[in-house]
Amino acid sequence: MYNNLPLMSQLLGQQKVVPVVVIDDEAAALSLAQALLDGGINVIEITLRNAYGLEAIKLIKRTFPEMVVLAGTVTSAQAVHDVVEAGVDGIISPGVTPAILQAASTSGVPILPGVATPSEVLLAMEYGLQECKLFPASIVGGVGAIKAFSGPFPGIRFCPTGGVSAANYKDYLELDNVMCVGGSWIAPSSLIRQGKWQEITANCLDVTNND
Repeated sequence: MYNNLPLMSQLLGQQKVVPVVVIDDEAAALSLAQALLDGGINVIEITLRNAYGLEAIKLIKRTFPEMVVLAGTVTSAQAVHDVVEAGVDGIISPGVTPAILQAASTSGVPILPGVATPSEVLLAMEYGLQECKLFPASIVGGVGAIKAFSGPFPGIRFCPTGGVSAANYKDYLELDNVMCVGGSWIAPSSLIRQGKWQEITANCLDVTNND
């Protein structure tokens, strides 16, 4: 159970926007991490959507110890073990299962399980969790869903991801039960592939200067 483990929000500190990224190689990993730090963002969610994701986690955590490295798209108990061994600071899953929660609960690493329904929130609560990821936020009700969840779940805070963008992220952050947002607009795959690091830094500054 998670009652004695740190909260993800404590890990993130003042960071309210989590860049969600896909990294294909070492050069991109290092340049991207530096671009984020240059823009005032010291957190990154590296998804396990390709074969290099796990290596990117290891490399960035080793090279930039000041970076809070989160593993995203963690979809099995084995993946939980893999990312913990890689040195990740936090775990983010698109969904929630007892197997994932059990594996994470013994890891000593905070997790944001993905939820889309009240039943899934209840499952997370059974494991002592107080924070969840709402995914895919724009499909399952967005701001309205999070407002509705505040009634039956006053002690739960959310990180909406999926359809969160520069145009709407502030709407989410205005809600009392939103701890942060996650999105790919800060460092989209197109900019990463093209090596447009200054544009990514500028996107970060747009966020950090408006906090």
